[in-house]
Amino acid sequence: MPRPKRVLITMSSHADLGVSGKKTGTWFEEVATPYYVFTEAGFQVVFASPRGGEAPIDHLSLRSPFTTTNTDRFLEDEAGLRAIRETNVLADLDHDDFDALFFPGGYGLLWDLASNSRVIRMVERALAADKAVAMVCHAPGILRDVKTPDGRPYVQGRTVTGFANAEDDELDLSRHLLFSLEDELRLRGATFTRSASNWLPNVEQDGPLITGQNPASAPVIAKALVDNLS
Repeated sequence: MPRPKRVLITMSSHADLGVSGKKTGTWFEEVATPYYVFTEAGFQVVFASPRGGEAPIDHLSLRSPFTTTNTDRFLEDEAGLRAIRETNVLADLDHDDFDALFFPGGYGLLWDLASNSRVIRMVERALAADKAVAMVCHAPGILRDVKTPDGRPYVQGRTVTGFANAEDDELDLSRHLLFSLEDELRLRGATFTRSASNWLPNVEQDGPLITGQNPASAPVIAKALVDNLS
């Protein structure tokens, strides 16, 4: 019997939104829905973060209207809650042991994952090997410094998406961010797409890279990753 496909979900360890005084972390819907899509497809899911232990969840994502059936389900799921409270230290895992990499969004990762050399190398190696890498919401900000084996920006000439400037502006958070992922990816030669209106689902797949725009894209990108591994 073949072993189940394994997906590594890497979460942020960062809880502060710059000097704004606001708390952040990972957006809960972008953890909960993919977790259930993956596990119900028979995949083994492993959670990691740079520091290990409890990965912070953005408090706003725990409140209406941002909650979903799957976030409610996750809050009653002892195994799921334990997994995100006891994440593995990323450096202790061999990413080559996984069939795909998944990065949920949230503002926290702009401060740690996006500039983490281990994360960048992990993504570069996976993409060079044609291994599926899926990123949703702010997670495509990691692609800012990801390069091809010959040193070019990986996104150059590729179609990608991510949390749009207009969505950051609507939340009045753009001024608190380290960088705009939309601007940075465009500067590196990406064709950046966005939905017709804020908060609508939008997912792009270009080679092994799958990107999603916002929380509404979480179920779509999770299914796209399942389809890629099936």
